Amino acid sequence: MTVDIACAEPAFLDLTLVGLDQIPRPGEERLAEDFLRSPGGGAITAIGAARLGLTSSLVSPLGDDGVGMMLRSMLADEGVRWDGRMVQRTPVTVIMPTDGDRAMATFDPGEGVTGAELAAAEPRSVVLSIPRLPLAPAGARTYVSVGDLDARALAGGELPDMGGSRALLVNEREAQLLTGAGDPERAAAQLAEVAPLAIVTLGPDGALAVGAEGTVRVEGVAVEAVDTTGAGDLFAAAYVWADHWGAALEQRLRWAVLYASLSVRVATATAGAVTLRALLEEGAGYGLPSPVRQPAAMKEDQ
Repeated sequence: MTVDIACAEPAFLDLTLVGLDQIPRPGEERLAEDFLRSPGGGAITAIGAARLGLTSSLVSPLGDDGVGMMLRSMLADEGVRWDGRMVQRTPVTVIMPTDGDRAMATFDPGEGVTGAELAAAEPRSVVLSIPRLPLAPAGARTYVSVGDLDARALAGGELPDMGGSRALLVNEREAQLLTGAGDPERAAAQLAEVAPLAIVTLGPDGALAVGAEGTVRVEGVAVEAVDTTGAGDLFAAAYVWADHWGAALEQRLRWAVLYASLSVRVATATAGAVTLRALLEEGAGYGLPSPVRQPAAMKEDQ
C-alpha cells in the first residue's frame, strides 16, 4: 500500500544520558541525571512525518534481537509502518547532550536497505542519503540527506549528479565538508550546481536555500536548546510535509525550521517532535498560514 513518505536511512536505538555537565574526558567518569531510550536515525524522520499526519514507512533493516523488538514496538505505537528486513543485530547510538550540543558514539553492523525493499513500500516521497541515492524508486519525490560520516567520506571528492532529486538537505558543517567552501552561502551555491535545490540548515540561525526556486534565507526560532539530536531529521520531516501540501519555498523552510527548533527543547528527538495540532498552533503564533488544504486527522498531543 502506498505511503506518503519512506525513510531509507538506518534506524538506531538512541541511548541518551541526560543532564551531564560536560562530556567526559578520556579516563574520566561523570554522572547523568537520567537515561532514556528512543528511536534514532531514519526512525526520527519517519516518526516526525507520522506525527504531522503523513502516512510513513521506515524501510531499514532491524535486528532479530531485543533492541530490534523494542524499536519495532516503538514504531508501531507511532503508526509508522516497518518495511525493512530482519537481520542479526540492530544499530545503537549513545548520546551525551550538553551545552546545547552533543557527542555520539555508534555501533552499526552495516546492514542497509535495498532498492527492491524501497520500491516495495510504494512511497510518494523518499528520504535517503547521498550514497543511497541510486536506490530511489522511479517516480518518487526524492529528498537527499548526508550524515557526518558520509560528509567526511565525500569531502574533497566529486559529488554525484542529484538533478533528479527534489532537494538536498544538509547542515552547515556538512555543506562545508562537501564543498570546501568557507561559508554556508558559497557552500549552498556550489551544492546547487549538482542538485536542483540545496538547503543548508544553520541551527539557531535558521536555514538557507539556493536553487531553481531562487535564493531564500529564513531566520531561526529562539529556544533554549537541551538536546539537538535529530533536529536535522525532523527538519526533513517537516520540509517534506510542507512540500507535500504544496507550500512555497519560504513557507517550507519556515515550517521546517520551526519544527526542528521546537524539538531541541527536551532530551531525545522523538520526545521533542510535536504533533500536527501543536505545530499548527505554534506556527499561527509566528504568522505562518497552514499549508494543509483539506481536513486532516490531527493526533492529540502525546
